[in-house]
Amino acid sequence: MIVRKLQDIRKSDRNVKSNGWESARLLLKDDAMGFSFHVTTMFAGEELHMHYQNHLEAVLVLKGTGTIEDLGTGLTHQLAPGVMYALNANDKHIVRPETDILTACVFNPPVTGREVHDENGAYPAEADMVRTAELAN
Repeated sequence: MIVRKLQDIRKSDRNVKSNGWESARLLLKDDAMGFSFHVTTMFAGEELHMHYQNHLEAVLVLKGTGTIEDLGTGLTHQLAPGVMYALNANDKHIVRPETDILTACVFNPPVTGREVHDENGAYPAEADMVRTAELAN
């Protein structure tokens, strides 16, 4: 059994901050659950361009408001507490938080923990991360 406190994760290296968001990663690949679980805040006034080419993601909005635009269809959806969106087709999208948006997110395959969005708005595939680390050595 794994038991963790959000307040402890927020003080650890499992709390990742990047441009426009902060993510407390409660479950990661090394936890061997088959998915990762994050509590993420997207900050008001940002425009977050994302395209998870290597991961599927489901997001539940807990607090805050904004919109998500599906760049494949051109449709824009309102985000508010209780709204869930699933990027089941590696959907290219833009999130525009009107207020800070607090979410609970699940990624498949699980992330390793230190990922941040690349120039395409994606997290790299794990194999890409290994190659990058090997090239750095």
